[in-house]
Amino acid sequence: MLPWLPLFAQDGTGLYYAFVNSTAEGKATLLALFVASIFSWSVMVTKFRVLRFARRQSDRFSALFRRDREPLRLFETGVRFEGSPLFRIYDAGITELCFQMLGSTELDETFSARLEASPKITPAQMRSVTAAMERAVGESALGMESQMNVLTMAVSGAPFIGLLGTVWGVMDAFGGIAASGSANLAAMAPGVSGALITTVVGLLVAIPAMFGYNFLVTSIRSMIVECDNFAAELASEIEHRYVEHHPESVSRRR
Repeated sequence: MLPWLPLFAQDGTGLYYAFVNSTAEGKATLLALFVASIFSWSVMVTKFRVLRFARRQSDRFSALFRRDREPLRLFETGVRFEGSPLFRIYDAGITELCFQMLGSTELDETFSARLEASPKITPAQMRSVTAAMERAVGESALGMESQMNVLTMAVSGAPFIGLLGTVWGVMDAFGGIAASGSANLAAMAPGVSGALITTVVGLLVAIPAMFGYNFLVTSIRSMIVECDNFAAELASEIEHRYVEHHPESVSRRR
């Protein structure tokens, strides 16, 4: 006999028996938990896929970026890594750098020549570049953390919704026994069984959501730290190559 068959047994035990004997309120509670389960599983599956794709794209971008350590090389080629939070930070920082150096972010055949003829930027302009990268880090973090509140509500709310259904069902069961005047165990069992199913289903919704939430939070925090580290690394590279720390020499060039 398969181990999961008792869950749906029709001989007085299992979830099927409990469902059949649940009240209308209990069935409504089960419907709400079913909808919550659909939302939580859809969020978990979607976030797993998005984070996996972002990780793969970020690994590709990092390998290409660190190949020659030239910050503007990828920008000149026009290659893009959609879905990568690291590339989003890079694109924001380099776009702002080009605007500060050239007054334009347009890529054309004169871009390299204009870049070589352009003076370095000042520390004040570098702060604008850093601010652009910090905004990109924040936007990436918000994007990765979006919809996580659905899992939080499933973890914290589903057991309480199930408990509410159970308490309501037990209350109805005892009310029915009091009205009928028959206080034997056989009369109580169907109503209590039907009441307890909501707590069981509430836990079945909350437990997978809890494990999925913890895994996703750990992955997201890891990627946010990686974004912060990359933003600091890129800012250091830009400052080393394109920032003039003697403003008077910049003004003389201009």
